[in-house]
Amino acid sequence: MTVITTLKKTLLPCALALGTAAFSTQALAFVEDITAVFRPDPTNPMSNKFTNTTPESGLCPWHVPAKCKAVNTFSIRNTQFRATSNGPIPAYPDDPRKSAYFKVPSAFRDVQVTHRGTGNVETVQMRIAGIGGAWGLAYPPGVSAWGTPNHWNQYWYGAPAPCMPINYFAAGTNFALFFWIVPENAGACSVTNGTAIPWMNYNHLEYGYELKTPNPLGMDTGVYEGSVTYSMGPGGDFDFGDTMIPNDSVATFNFMLTVEHQLKIDLPPGGNRIELLPQDGWQAWLSQGRQPSRLYRDQTFIIAASTRFKMTLECGLAIVNTCGLRNANGDEVPVQIAVSMPHGLNDQYGQAVNKLPLRLDGSGTELFQPTYYVNNRPGTLHFEVKKDDVSEMLKQPGTTYSGVATVIWDSEV
Repeated sequence: MTVITTLKKTLLPCALALGTAAFSTQALAFVEDITAVFRPDPTNPMSNKFTNTTPESGLCPWHVPAKCKAVNTFSIRNTQFRATSNGPIPAYPDDPRKSAYFKVPSAFRDVQVTHRGTGNVETVQMRIAGIGGAWGLAYPPGVSAWGTPNHWNQYWYGAPAPCMPINYFAAGTNFALFFWIVPENAGACSVTNGTAIPWMNYNHLEYGYELKTPNPLGMDTGVYEGSVTYSMGPGGDFDFGDTMIPNDSVATFNFMLTVEHQLKIDLPPGGNRIELLPQDGWQAWLSQGRQPSRLYRDQTFIIAASTRFKMTLECGLAIVNTCGLRNANGDEVPVQIAVSMPHGLNDQYGQAVNKLPLRLDGSGTELFQPTYYVNNRPGTLHFEVKKDDVSEMLKQPGTTYSGVATVIWDSEV
């Protein structure tokens, strides 16, 4: 008896992208693109996280990469940003909003991202986790305007609470470059000048962000896009106080998340040709007339999967809800086909998969879900003719039953 199985192997790159093209940079000067990628890592299969692929710029990569890395932060420089004082800044102003004042959206905000092809929606969370930039002011007084009972650069080099320092500061006579870490849900961070300042400006803005992304193992292959817009200006999400007025009223962040899933099935050489036999071969029946309780074969396959998938069955000969075998006389018997999955691949109910029947209508195998990246682990296809059907086959000794079953792993769930 010979059953020939044909496996359709599916290798699907899954890309998750947070989108970009929906906004015009002519209308909004402060527009940033944020990208992240998930690729299954054979060296670290338990890691189900996106990798941030947004190019870094500014102070962290160009001046103090080691310091930024030590405190797990990074910077991106927006050179289109400008802010200018709307009048002189008095010495020791009675309100910190009248001096150097920075309040950013440090709490996580939900951002919906939509799959380009399927329309499925996921939620990403974002917050601003660092703030800095370059400021310039009138000379005189120059940088000494920040002189107070404390050393003039104490808060610029360190950081005023609740912000935290990376301990870097570069300055000339009338300009400086700084960067602070912003904890989650932090309030405003401000520095007060001890000398009156005729005018002041911010020449660019540097920021860092933190993302919380969905579990990529449950996401579709393809590109997800979305965006979030923050207000800028006095009382806005990006609030620089009442004196420093930005040149834009909004800051838009466009997201592109790319998921590159893997679904790959391999059979050993000759594994697509299945011969069904009794457990101990035919000798017991030939010599003693003892009928086999079943005819079967377990065929190992190797699977690599980082994405959900379903399994379906196609048959050269269909009998009820499974495939059939036929001899030259036209006699037919059903063959039962089932699958067992390696640890880490569960069924739709989160249960381990052990001899789960494959049926023509696909019932029961509509969803398999990895709990982590399963990398080249063995699974098993089980082929079996039951005892009663074996009895029918043995009424005509010497005949050969054969058929074709096609087992499909399909990531389009």
